[in-house]
Amino acid sequence: MEYRHEVKFPITTADAVAIRQNLTAVASVDSHAGKDGCYRIHSLYFDDQNNTALWEKLDGVNERRKFRIRYYNEDLSYIMLECKMKRDNVGCKLQQRLTQEEVLRILKGDTSWMAASGKPLLVTLYVEMKAHGLRPKCVVDYMRRPFTYAPGNVRVTIDWNIRTGSPAQFMNPNALTLPVDGNPMLMEVKWDDYLPGIIRRAVSLHGRGQSAFSKYATCRMYG
Repeated sequence: MEYRHEVKFPITTADAVAIRQNLTAVASVDSHAGKDGCYRIHSLYFDDQNNTALWEKLDGVNERRKFRIRYYNEDLSYIMLECKMKRDNVGCKLQQRLTQEEVLRILKGDTSWMAASGKPLLVTLYVEMKAHGLRPKCVVDYMRRPFTYAPGNVRVTIDWNIRTGSPAQFMNPNALTLPVDGNPMLMEVKWDDYLPGIIRRAVSLHGRGQSAFSKYATCRMYG
């Protein structure tokens, strides 16, 4: 597993416009974005009965991980199970492709088949569900504008319109969701070994510090 640097900054609409203009001049729009340069992300987050993932995030625990299932826009033909692991300001992500049927079975509480699925990450999720009572907790839904820059394997994203909903409705892209408190907007910057100066300058925000903002925690606390 290769860990990548990850930093987050809360931003305003004016910040987003300026950053977008700067990045458009030096970086590329991610190939997965639509014609408008954006895409929508639907995520289903898991946690245990003690809300360990939530409290570890709020308490600033140094090493932590969380499981989620994710799809993009309204496309249910491409669904990923992910395990996101963080240590200080670096993180890595394991992924496994899931089918619609598999996700629906998980949502219904039908999990016995997961142990023999032949999908290592899905088996790991099954073990966590059995051993620690991991269950779907909430939906996190938002819009993303992504940019990439090849040197340093840099990825910059601007996220907004963060909303939350019921796990039972996760597979319905048009289900009712509710905006989280404060209508937050977030910039995330990720890179491998170094962050090129041209990108550092493009995303520079005077007077704004890094944030430990968590979409999952925000949706659990305020959604």
